[in-house]
Amino acid sequence: MTVTEVMAELAALEDPRIREVNGKHGDDHGVNLSKLRELGKRLKTQQELARQLWETEDTAGRLLALLICRPKGFEREQLDVMLRSVRTPKVHDWLVNYVVKKSAHSEELRLAWSADPDPVVASAGWALTTERVAKTPGGLDLAGLLDVIEAEMKDAPDRLQWAMNHCLAQIGIEHAGHRARAIGIGECLEVLKDYPTPPNCTSPFAPIWINEMVRRQAR
Repeated sequence: MTVTEVMAELAALEDPRIREVNGKHGDDHGVNLSKLRELGKRLKTQQELARQLWETEDTAGRLLALLICRPKGFEREQLDVMLRSVRTPKVHDWLVNYVVKKSAHSEELRLAWSADPDPVVASAGWALTTERVAKTPGGLDLAGLLDVIEAEMKDAPDRLQWAMNHCLAQIGIEHAGHRARAIGIGECLEVLKDYPTPPNCTSPFAPIWINEMVRRQAR
C-alpha cells in the first residue's frame, strides 16, 4: 500500500465519538486503537512506509508508523527529532514505549532527555529511567533519583510530574530497601492524592500504588 492508500483507510476508520473522547486527553484522532493495530498487523514491518506516515504529521498516521517501523532502524538524532516534533500524548507514549525503549540509543537518550529543559522531553527521559528501575537497575543511583523527585516533583508540569511519580512508585515497588522512603516522599508531597480513580483500578498516588502492588506480589 502507498501512503495515500493507507491514509485513506485511516480516514475511513475515523469515528467522531472516538475523536471527542480522545480530545479530552489531548489526542486529535478518532481511530479505534484496536482497528489501528489490526491495520498495523496487516501491513507488517515497513520502514519506508513508516517514515512516510510519520512525515504526514497526522496523529493516526504517526501511531500506525510506530507500529510498523523497525525500532532499531533509527539513529539517535532521528529519535531526538521525532520526540521533539510530537504534539499529542498518545504518540509521545508510543514513541517512547514501542520504539525508543527497543533502540540501541535508549540509554544515551535517557540521560540527555532527563536533563532537558523542555518538561515534555524530560518526561520521556523519566519514562526510560522508570523502565530501568524495573528491569535493569544496575548502575542507577536510586537514592539520588529519590532526592530529585523529592525536590522537584511537587512543582513539575503535569506530564513531567506524572512521569516522575511513576518512577517514584516503581522504586518503591521494586526495591524494598528504598520502599519506606518512597512512600514517605509520596505522603509528604501528596502528588495525585486526589486523582479520580475508577472502581477496581489502582490509584496513581504513590503510597497507595506501592502498597497495592507489593501486596499483589506477595500473593
